[in-house]
Amino acid sequence: MIYLDNAASTWPKPPEVAEAAKTAISDYGANPGRGGHQLARRAEQTITKTRAKLARLFGVKDPNRFLFCFHATHAINQAIQGTLSSEDHVIISGWEHNAVARPVTALAQTKGVRVSVVEPSESGDWLTAIQQAVSPRTKMIITTHGSNVTGEVMPVVEIGQYARSKGILYLVDASQTAGLLPYRLDEWPIDMLAFPGHKGLYGPQGTGGLYVAEGVSMYPLLFGGTGSRSEELEQPLDWPGGFESGTLNTPGLAGLGAGVDFVLRTGVERIHQHEMELTRLLWEGLKRLNGVRLSTEEMPSLPLFSFNLVGLDGQEVAMILDQHYDIAVRAGFHCAALKHRSLGTEAGAIRVSPGYFNTPAEMESFLKAIAEIQRYLS
Repeated sequence: MIYLDNAASTWPKPPEVAEAAKTAISDYGANPGRGGHQLARRAEQTITKTRAKLARLFGVKDPNRFLFCFHATHAINQAIQGTLSSEDHVIISGWEHNAVARPVTALAQTKGVRVSVVEPSESGDWLTAIQQAVSPRTKMIITTHGSNVTGEVMPVVEIGQYARSKGILYLVDASQTAGLLPYRLDEWPIDMLAFPGHKGLYGPQGTGGLYVAEGVSMYPLLFGGTGSRSEELEQPLDWPGGFESGTLNTPGLAGLGAGVDFVLRTGVERIHQHEMELTRLLWEGLKRLNGVRLSTEEMPSLPLFSFNLVGLDGQEVAMILDQHYDIAVRAGFHCAALKHRSLGTEAGAIRVSPGYFNTPAEMESFLKAIAEIQRYLS
């Protein structure tokens, strides 16, 4: 299998990820933070170590600024629903995944939260568009760091500086950039940052997290057992335990820790460079083919982009790639309806996203397959 769907979930994982998860299950499968015995302590130590690794990767001194979640969608919902209330105003970009667009839409319908969707100017100026949308009731600005459709990157530091100058919270969705771009969150004006564990951090599915800067106030999304102050019925709001009700996914977080170790050992810059070299092969190869419509005019900044074959159905092309060439891509809307509307791709597109374990030879095989499919279907 030539796997080119890494923007959805990276595969294969480094071998040590599965080994760490397996060891957690077989050697110390107890409940972290819920007992004083040695297995519970070892499980808790695994959680603590993974927090520390994330802090190192993201440039954060205090590991407890990271909440563990089931995935980036969970983290985004915690940030949005734990912060916004009736009559608040939130600004989101037109690049947002449904993980952002649907929660704010739901709050608009149920709590009267006002939502503004902004697009950049023709020159790509995001800041001016955001400034023009701000109102006296603006509570939060939300942007992705990188589009999951086109691989374009958002100027998050510039936007964060403006948001902080106005006392507006800034939430960043790092689903496509965590593990691929360097972060210095202690130095950057970002209040909250959501990330999945199963993409650029090479962890198992069912893992993710939310970074919350010191001083940011929010309410828990989930209520229940935290392992502390158990005699009280009110939810404790201590950090981070009060925001991690229920049993954490210890095997998954053990695997996530191993995945972050791999990223730290290999180097974010090296991973990004390799994946962008593969992306360039795909981009330039598709540009040479007639009848290919690329999602953007310029080479993407992230190792992913979308395209269409003129006159051909993207879902059919993806099915042929899978069944006849053993190549995995993703066709459709990529849970990003707003972005596809702005691109004018009403029927969706084919997304290709190479990963660290792909090779140049595999890129050539993909390009050859696309050329053959064009000839066959045309």
